[in-house]
Amino acid sequence: MDTIERIKQTVQSHPIVLFMKGTPQFPMCGFSSRTSQALKAVGAEFASVNVLEDPEVRANLPHYSNWPTFPQLFINGELIGGCDITLELYESGELERMVKEAKKA
Repeated sequence: MDTIERIKQTVQSHPIVLFMKGTPQFPMCGFSSRTSQALKAVGAEFASVNVLEDPEVRANLPHYSNWPTFPQLFINGELIGGCDITLELYESGELERMVKEAKKA
């Protein structure tokens, strides 16, 4: 299976996926840390992919998502964005609503 197919399968098989540097328990950059903390704060259960451990995903995800930086948050197969967008959604209360909707789907 090629890398784009693996990314697509990961995004489609989890309601919420965070492609990040490191893991939620041990984030390897501040942006990834803040994004995973926002998800945890709204009670999200989410899958994570450590792009530092998979250079193929790290190289190909920006082509798949048309988004150049990490982290990248997907909810219900749709790219939500990176750290700044996730934090804005968190502060507005929208992230919590999106997470609750993802659990229903």
